[in-house]
Amino acid sequence: QKEDIEVTLLPAGHCPGSVMFLFEGQNGTVLYTGDFRLAKGEAARMELLHSGTRVKDIRSVYLDTTFCDPKFYHIPSREECLNGILELVRSWTSLTRHHVVWLNCKAAYGYEYLFINLSEELGIKVHVNKLDMFRNMPEILYHVTTDRHTQIHACRHPRDDECFRGNRLPCGMTCQNGTPLHIISIKPSTMWFGERIK
Repeated sequence: QKEDIEVTLLPAGHCPGSVMFLFEGQNGTVLYTGDFRLAKGEAARMELLHSGTRVKDIRSVYLDTTFCDPKFYHIPSREECLNGILELVRSWTSLTRHHVVWLNCKAAYGYEYLFINLSEELGIKVHVNKLDMFRNMPEILYHVTTDRHTQIHACRHPRDDECFRGNRLPCGMTCQNGTPLHIISIKPSTMWFGERIK
């Protein structure tokens, strides 16, 4: 049997370029989400998910279920998380220029929103190991740097946690102009919420 199927790629909001697949054919419409992150109201703005003024009649949804567990009942919004991190980073980096923050980002992509907002709000570029991965994302290039002499780091090392315990950033920095660094670590991770009771 042959059947024509229309496949539409919808933004998944997980990391730059991530998509959900909407399959439409004679036997109905199916949505495959993969990893996704959508805030309230974002689906309403996806024109290709709608037919006229209504959401398309979706027969089946293949849903990524990473956080489909009662322990993840409340995951703070992206804005709540950003505001909390922003407040913490601002209070720490304003103490002295030797007070630095390490963003313990386990994945290479998906933190662009955080980097851009921290840089814009605080006027501090975020140190990363390489700029290669951001070459096709020009909107972030102004907010990241390979210069280690900044107060916000998202650099990585195979044994990141071990480096941090030695009061050393993954890029190897321990001091600036002979003054030891005061480092705090922030782990931006949704998994964290499922590992904590409160």
